[in-house]
Amino acid sequence: MRVTPALAAAADHLLPGDDRSAARARAALRRQLRVWHISGELADSAERLLSELVTNAMRAQAQAPGAPEVGVRFVWAGGRLRLEVRDVSDELPVMNDAEEDEECGRGLVLVDALASGWGVDRDGTGKTVWVELTESAGVAGSEAGDTSARHPGPGQTPEPAPLSL
Repeated sequence: MRVTPALAAAADHLLPGDDRSAARARAALRRQLRVWHISGELADSAERLLSELVTNAMRAQAQAPGAPEVGVRFVWAGGRLRLEVRDVSDELPVMNDAEEDEECGRGLVLVDALASGWGVDRDGTGKTVWVELTESAGVAGSEAGDTSARHPGPGQTPEPAPLSL
């Protein structure tokens, strides 16, 4: 009898604090999604969301000395893909109502539209922003206009443990 090793259910990466971090994060995610045999709309949405979260993390900690690293974690379990981005900033993400001609400010609107859930876990040295996507969600989240299942409040954050930098 031949035993096949189980695929890792999580992958962690530390990215340098520079302008190429979002591209590096997307490349790492693509590699991991191939290992997990995840493709199509789920993979496309995951890449968009990860890019947004890493970009936000880089902006949030731009004021910190020495361009600190950003941690990313990908978890695949039970048909659910969880993406986590850890930074050293205490600045919480804010959902804005951007005007049509504004170039920035729509990121969390995109996160809220594509993710089946998202939130922020804070600790004494920064925060982890996470999103979850479900395998079966053609359009993530619940019915159009109902965001109750997408942004759980404090205490409703599912595991796994946050990254440590």
